[in-house]
Amino acid sequence: MTFATMGYQPNWPEILDSPFMRNALAGGTIVALAAGIIGYFVVVRQNSFAAHALAHIGLPGATGAVLLGLSPVFGLGVFCMGGAVLISALGQRAAEREVVTGSVLAFATGLGMFFNSLATRSSSTLTNVLFGNLLAITGEQLVVFAALLSVLAIAIAMAYRPLLYSSINSEVAQAKGINVRGINLAFMLLLGLAVTMAIQAVGSLLLFALLITPAATAIALTPRPALAMTVSAGLAVGCVWLGLVIAAMFNAPPSFLIVTIVTSIWLAVWWRTRRRSRRIHTRYQLGGAA
Repeated sequence: MTFATMGYQPNWPEILDSPFMRNALAGGTIVALAAGIIGYFVVVRQNSFAAHALAHIGLPGATGAVLLGLSPVFGLGVFCMGGAVLISALGQRAAEREVVTGSVLAFATGLGMFFNSLATRSSSTLTNVLFGNLLAITGEQLVVFAALLSVLAIAIAMAYRPLLYSSINSEVAQAKGINVRGINLAFMLLLGLAVTMAIQAVGSLLLFALLITPAATAIALTPRPALAMTVSAGLAVGCVWLGLVIAAMFNAPPSFLIVTIVTSIWLAVWWRTRRRSRRIHTRYQLGGAA
């Protein structure tokens, strides 16, 4: 077994200025912006499991497309979007959603492993879906990513208020005349679109960290939705940049560094919030006793 050599690289500024690293910074920025924006609604709507499932439902689509001689990206997109529609249609109520999501995820994972066993070429596809390849993003992918981010941002901006109301309290939103079922379907389609884009760059494992953790951190810092989305996107982008810079400096895997940084920030904010809540609770008890 051989191990990669890690150590300080004095020429790291030149590495950062190389074409592949510039593409990684640009692609990581686009993915982080998309994940940070839509991640806020994922956390508020308590759809973390659905987001995790969609990131893996694309696996059989990518491996199956390879068997058929098609682009794995095409199969990935079809299954992610199809899975989003299926989860939204069958899991209208919260009690049903978890069961439906888990069942679809289990079937899709098994199907993906079956497709992967049929052809050796699918093995690299499986690795790319799970872990991505941030350092291998091409210029053509950047153009597609930018277009998908624009679609995502425009759609969320147009449906911002109905989406926010239905995310916070679906019953109140329905009483206000909002088509909650239609909003839920539209949101799941947008989530599937974001997952399709991001998996190509960072894989399903890192995607989940960028989708949930920055948004959870931002929500803990501010109750204002617009500000929380801004903080979430900014935090995700900052962690991607810092992770890539450290990776260039020490020849380390960027995915591990990005996940470690974003998780450490969340843990620090969570600990600070918990301590503040304890102090407030203690003061309230002391005031009541007095």
